[in-house]
Amino acid sequence: MAAMTEELTLRSGTVLRNRICKASMNEALATADGKVTQDHIAVYNVWADSGAGLLITGNMMVDGRHMNEPLVVDALLETNMDLLRKWAETGKRTNTHIWPQLNHPGKQSPKMVNDTPVAPSAVPIENDMFVPPRTLNDAEIEAIIDQFAEAAARLEQAGFTGVQLHGAHGYLIGQFLSPHHNRRDDKWGGSFENRFRFVEEIYKRTRARTGKGFNIAIKINSSDFQKGGFTEEDSINVAKALDALGIDLIEVSGGSWENPVNRKGKGEVRDSTRKREAYFLEYAEKVKTQISTPLMVTGGFRSAAGIAEALSSGAIDMAGVARPFAVDPMFATHVMRNPSYVSTVAPIRSGIKKIDQMAIMEISWYTMQIERLAHGKSSQTKADGVWPALKVMYRFWKNGKAVKRVRA
Repeated sequence: MAAMTEELTLRSGTVLRNRICKASMNEALATADGKVTQDHIAVYNVWADSGAGLLITGNMMVDGRHMNEPLVVDALLETNMDLLRKWAETGKRTNTHIWPQLNHPGKQSPKMVNDTPVAPSAVPIENDMFVPPRTLNDAEIEAIIDQFAEAAARLEQAGFTGVQLHGAHGYLIGQFLSPHHNRRDDKWGGSFENRFRFVEEIYKRTRARTGKGFNIAIKINSSDFQKGGFTEEDSINVAKALDALGIDLIEVSGGSWENPVNRKGKGEVRDSTRKREAYFLEYAEKVKTQISTPLMVTGGFRSAAGIAEALSSGAIDMAGVARPFAVDPMFATHVMRNPSYVSTVAPIRSGIKKIDQMAIMEISWYTMQIERLAHGKSSQTKADGVWPALKVMYRFWKNGKAVKRVRA
């Protein structure tokens, strides 16, 4: 367990008190128009006592007109500042760092909230949940880059000690990096250098707008597992380029709406994952020797033994864990104190193929657990039929309609 409890010193000078991070999960606690609520403060007060050295929030939008789903925070909404300050304060009493995750979904903004999605190129998502996007022009790209930097500056002003750029899971940064999604022939597309330019400019402008000790992290895919798309070689090149720029922490994940990852065939977990828990350790071992930036892997960690082995091997510097924190808000403390601890998290299935393929049951059930924590209730450890999914899906549908009314 010693590897888990070691401090991690980042390039910024920030010292994280241990190697456990609550990775990003959408809290789904905002209002339809992107306002922070007291429920955000309440659930992060709970997680501040979890024992984790770092908490990364659910993704906040840098443009409230483009949400990845209902009930997410608009990072640039001026009326959010007072509650953002209270949110940032929740971690300070336990020396727990909290970093908001910043995102623009690009074309991965579903039609329940957005009829006019945008993308590097007008390549549609093969899913009827999404309207085909239109191509961004140069001025719009520059404006989005500035929105990322402005959002980070405001969050620093609110008292957060860092931000994480969301470059994974098929969102806009990842779309620019992928030759499948980015088919431009200008300075933003084509060569790796041009496809990398978007995230490079976001990083540089964010760094220029924030203080020396402020942390900038990123979440990237190990690959998008899509023919003609973002490859493992691309991913390693992104990690190396960001390392050279001075980024503070790189988190590795994978997948998108079009290509859910971590599973093969008929929902079977990959053999390599079953043996070592985490989904991306093989990738991490390849990239770790080529960068000096601390590396975090998220996806699959469930036990104290699995986390300890991954950290002790040197493949990663930090373990990112998400869903176990929804069912056990003291997860970090438990894995650091109990070598035999295993989370109760398990796959949740409805038996309805389309729902299970999209993980709607799982997402909905864990969303309900987060809401319970925010309301001072204990988490449930077992799903109760399909009703949780139906309740949350109705709430999302209702608020999706409200988002469109707000914009009208």
